[in-house]
Amino acid sequence: MAAETDQAGKSAYALAGVDIEAGERAVELMKASIAKTRRPEVLGGIGGFAGLFDAATLAKYAHPLLATSTDGVGTKVDIARQMGVYDTVGYDLVGMLIDDLVVVGAEPLFLTDYIACGKVFPERVAAIVRGIANACAENNVALLGGETAEHPGLLQPDEFDIAGATTGVVEADNLLGPERVQEGDVVIALASSGLHSNGFSLVRRVFLRDVGALERYMPELGQTLGEALLTPTKVYAADLLQVLSEVPGGIHAMSHVTGGGLANNLARVLPAGLSAMVDRATWTPPAIFQLAQQAGGISQPDIEATLNQGVGMVLLAAPEAAARVQAVLDVRQVPSWVCGIVESTPGASGAHLFGAHR
Repeated sequence: MAAETDQAGKSAYALAGVDIEAGERAVELMKASIAKTRRPEVLGGIGGFAGLFDAATLAKYAHPLLATSTDGVGTKVDIARQMGVYDTVGYDLVGMLIDDLVVVGAEPLFLTDYIACGKVFPERVAAIVRGIANACAENNVALLGGETAEHPGLLQPDEFDIAGATTGVVEADNLLGPERVQEGDVVIALASSGLHSNGFSLVRRVFLRDVGALERYMPELGQTLGEALLTPTKVYAADLLQVLSEVPGGIHAMSHVTGGGLANNLARVLPAGLSAMVDRATWTPPAIFQLAQQAGGISQPDIEATLNQGVGMVLLAAPEAAARVQAVLDVRQVPSWVCGIVESTPGASGAHLFGAHR
């Protein structure tokens, strides 16, 4: 029996709001972007039911540990929707995913994405994937596959959300984490590129009270508010893998500063009895953070528990290795500074910020 159609020849699925042809067009538009992320271990191409990655590459490890992470970019996608700029949130997604792997010392191998939208606009989907692919290519991560889902009735035609998952590998003897952290370790901060992809429910409430706010030029930022809010997340993976290669054993732990802010994320990599003492006077938060705090009348504890305040990644390094770590970061043009030290705090642990920003 022929598929149900209306007088215009549309299928029942199309009448329900799902455009299969638009999905196929989106796949065609993204093929070139995906191709540049290909690693030698990738088998086949896109369009299959599953992506294939040759696990024989793990044979070079004495005891390989697989690491995995899944994440999205939260309500930052609504800024992208309003601005009509979609590649930057794709780039953000990769940062949120693979930098959660590198903090344990893992090399990210491949990534898959998921894009849900009320209506498939092929060029928009292709732009999102282009951003994902650009970040993957810069960090030698294969974009192994993905899914674009059309959800009419659940999402408005112009609404969308993105998420992804990634897998990496680390030699068991090189696994980083709280077990390696020692008293006297140096706390090294790495500059963020801006807000990254966390805290946007607060950011949107604070900044988007007026129609046209995103298009407003902000002298303090040197650009429009929308442009500043869509600044892509700094992706640290390739830089930090180079540090681990050039300064073996020098890094004991890393903390990716995402939701929860600097202190809460740093506390996750501290063992019982040790605390990280971080001096605010070692840096000045960029203007976007100061504007958000002032516009929202947000207290210091609240802002620090929500936004990264200019620090996107933190390293805990052996004292004798700290200078070499920073030298590698300098060569790779990643701004860093010593912001604190690990101290013994018997019976307690945590990260503590003191002093005032300069």
